[in-house]
Amino acid sequence: MALTINKKTIQPVHTQSLSVRAYDLLQDYLAISKFKVVAMLVLTAWVGLALAPDVGRGIGVQVISLLGIGLLSAAAAVINHVVDSEIDSKMARTRHRPVAKGRLSKTHALTFAASIGVTGFIMLMVWANTLTAILTLFALVGYAFIYTSFLKRATPQNIVIGGLAGAMPPLLGWVSETNQMAAAPWLLVMIIFTWTPPHFWALAIARKSDYERAKIPMLPVTHGIDFCKTCVVAYSVLLALVCVMPYLIGMSGGIYLAGACVLNSVFMYKAIKLKFAANNDKAMDLFRFSIVHLMVLFVILFIDKWFPL
Repeated sequence: MALTINKKTIQPVHTQSLSVRAYDLLQDYLAISKFKVVAMLVLTAWVGLALAPDVGRGIGVQVISLLGIGLLSAAAAVINHVVDSEIDSKMARTRHRPVAKGRLSKTHALTFAASIGVTGFIMLMVWANTLTAILTLFALVGYAFIYTSFLKRATPQNIVIGGLAGAMPPLLGWVSETNQMAAAPWLLVMIIFTWTPPHFWALAIARKSDYERAKIPMLPVTHGIDFCKTCVVAYSVLLALVCVMPYLIGMSGGIYLAGACVLNSVFMYKAIKLKFAANNDKAMDLFRFSIVHLMVLFVILFIDKWFPL
């Protein structure tokens, strides 16, 4: 009788430990996929798709196309974790990442990247078009290999040059719908391309010691924090100008213009505060707001399409 009771008491504990391990493993795979970052990229791709001319594609194939873009973006993020694992282990912000910490092996991570990357590529080939699949693959190569393996370690302009790969999703969404290139989605790409340097430089200012320890030539490390702050202000002004362009060419209306002006005014205000700040709090404040800025800006673009003024 006692043996039976012991078995019954042990079983739930064993089941619980298995479920905890499965949950932890799922969290690790989501972490190396940079789920939140990929979700924002898919959001911008969705807006690019929504702004494209209506060609009669169903919602189902549109969703699958966005999922394919997301899977290839996640594969690039996983490769980034593998390539940067040694660097990540030296930085306070990233030392607990699954590959850097050894919770996931590089082999398992790369196998996962290959699986979701191939799946995403096939989805785009079948439910979108070849052009979208090739462009998305090029973006993966640009981010996971050219930026991560070379540019990040080679030049303080790494973010400026490598930012193009991360800025591609609006174009990818547009092309998935139309199967052709156009000038309008490139303007959306330019918004993200211009947004990327002040976004990452704000973080680099706050985490300068991390990048120094990892020997990554980020701008505040190579040229000093004060020069980097000046560049953040300059790019904030440039971003405000680029964000007005969709309205000037008739791509968007009054709702977008008003929203873009408010968002960019706040962005510039925080950038100027950072320029004259004596501590890193203002850098993280700008970094966090920049994420909100981009998300809200693209949501307003979508809203403006359906409720133009």
